[in-house]
Amino acid sequence: MPVPLRIAVILLVVAALGYIFFASFHTAVYHVEVCVRYNGGDACREAAGRTHAEALRGAHDNACAQLTSGVTGTIGCQNTPAYKVVDLSH
Repeated sequence: MPVPLRIAVILLVVAALGYIFFASFHTAVYHVEVCVRYNGGDACREAAGRTHAEALRGAHDNACAQLTSGVTGTIGCQNTPAYKVVDLSH
């Protein structure tokens, strides 16, 4: 293998490992619990995210996943406001 190609491969591997290392330490800052009522059911789920909106969306989607099946039910539930939101961040 020619030296310039070997150097390029080494740099690529080092860059990939650096990204993996950095991404693994970039943890979620926000942690919330969201409760949703939909179609006669009730579910509460927790989620974490790098932003408050990301955590809210994750918890809401997880709660809806427990209450619905199919695309129509999922969309309807996701458009239903949560009746309870608790910020669990410290």
